[in-house]
Amino acid sequence: MVTDTKKMPLGKILVGLKFATVEQVKEGLKAAKEKAMLLGEAMQELGYLDDTKVAQALAKQQGVKFLPLSKYELKPEITGLVSAEIVKEHEIIPVMKKGRTLTVATHRVLEFYALDNLRFILGHEVDWVMSPKADVVGAMKTYYGIGGIGEQIKEGKDDVSYKDIGAEELATEDEEGYVSQLVQVLITDAIKQRASDIHVEPMEEKLRIRYRIDGNCVEIEAPPKRLQGPLIQRIKILSKMDIAEKRKPQDGRIKTKVDGRDIDLRVSALPCSWGESVVMRILDKAKNLVGLEVLGMHTSDFDRFQRILKRPNGIFLVTGPTGSGKTTTLYAALQALNRPDVKIITAEDPVEYNLSGINQSQVNHTIELSFARILRAMLRQAPNIILVGEIRDQETAEIAIQAALTGHLVFSTLHTNDAPGSLTRLIDMGVKPFLVASAVQAILAQRLVRTLCQHCKKPYVPSEAELKMVGLKPESIRGKQLMGPVGCKECKNVGYRGRMGVYELLEMNPVVRELTFQKASSLKIRAEAKQNGMSSLMDDGVRKVLDGKTTIEEVLTIAHREDI
Repeated sequence: MVTDTKKMPLGKILVGLKFATVEQVKEGLKAAKEKAMLLGEAMQELGYLDDTKVAQALAKQQGVKFLPLSKYELKPEITGLVSAEIVKEHEIIPVMKKGRTLTVATHRVLEFYALDNLRFILGHEVDWVMSPKADVVGAMKTYYGIGGIGEQIKEGKDDVSYKDIGAEELATEDEEGYVSQLVQVLITDAIKQRASDIHVEPMEEKLRIRYRIDGNCVEIEAPPKRLQGPLIQRIKILSKMDIAEKRKPQDGRIKTKVDGRDIDLRVSALPCSWGESVVMRILDKAKNLVGLEVLGMHTSDFDRFQRILKRPNGIFLVTGPTGSGKTTTLYAALQALNRPDVKIITAEDPVEYNLSGINQSQVNHTIELSFARILRAMLRQAPNIILVGEIRDQETAEIAIQAALTGHLVFSTLHTNDAPGSLTRLIDMGVKPFLVASAVQAILAQRLVRTLCQHCKKPYVPSEAELKMVGLKPESIRGKQLMGPVGCKECKNVGYRGRMGVYELLEMNPVVRELTFQKASSLKIRAEAKQNGMSSLMDDGVRKVLDGKTTIEEVLTIAHREDI
């Protein structure tokens, strides 16, 4: 849209619309000249106009429509077309898309060069309407979290916290703006507290918000119950879910920045008795993408693990419950193997982190793009290494095994309690025992335990009963200094800060393969693997206790003695 170069002066339009007198316009022109301001701004400063009248006059001057933006509710599929960065820089709000043309609202005049620039940036034809400044600023805040406390967070002001937006602000600001800021502050506060998840849980008489910190849920101060609906709706808008659908589970994703770091949040909404329960899984690439040496494996396990990674083919399985660090381990392995001469393809549900140099494909059930379908297609891409996010069924398991037997190194995860149990689980799925025995190279079972706070831990002497529970005798800890939790400012008086992995690495050998082929029990396979050098989860946990890194109490949360 090319604007007319011979436009009527704004002063004449203001007088014609009876928004101002000739004398007021003259006074405004004088003030504008002295202060190097636009006429509309100067007359607002003098108190002769409000931003609505300025916008109406400018719309008439520019030959565009006037839109009172605050009276309209914008759809997430429209607001999602323009990023927050572009909205902030150009002070525009997308309001409608028709064909290839995107209509944006602004309080500033968009000249030809500005429109041309926006067309290039947005990849659409751009039309525009004029709105009052307050409406545009309010929409930036509501739909993009720009302005107020949310904006202070984005600018990196560390003194802003979740508690900074309480009842006082709620009484003085509009509810939508409050909720928009609340979500941004909630995310930022959770990241500052090292949380891995944010749980928004509707209860009968209250809304409960909890962070999962070092594996444990911690309840925090929550907003009033009446804000439950707007808060959950705002999260769903940000994660591009259908806000009208409240009966089915939904998944989404939020991208944001905190302290200059790119943060992804994997969002899940589940209908429950008192409303939708929402969980936001925090994916912090800077913290969670680590090297192999940071995983915390014992030297003997680490050496075996590195040796297994150098094998040309076969399946390497990582097993454990949700949140046990399986993805972190697999990504660390892929990064160690990621070289220019190696082709790596992954099939994930969803893709948690984007890795440079690796081809990542995401499962999409709406178009029947399953693990098995991606796996079949990726074999035609001639990869060296394949990652299958999870083996869930017989079809996926069999294709992965066929890939391993035809010269590919395959990584995947499985949900079992321990490493030997993975072999019997694959057979239970319907995979033939001889295929399992031939294809599997190694299985790594893992769990996460909390590590003692380095600032306050102190020597601790466990009782004989505690030692017995982890299979230790009093004489076995002589000369060792076990440590216990205390609690200080650094760990928020918990005594623990951070987590580390506890591992059980089963490496296949001829005897284990024969036992697998014969459908032997996991107990028999475990006994043989231990003779072949496998340390159980309990054994590795005890090693970390004796090193003063964690406690017996923590180890007992993830393992138990086999003879009990």
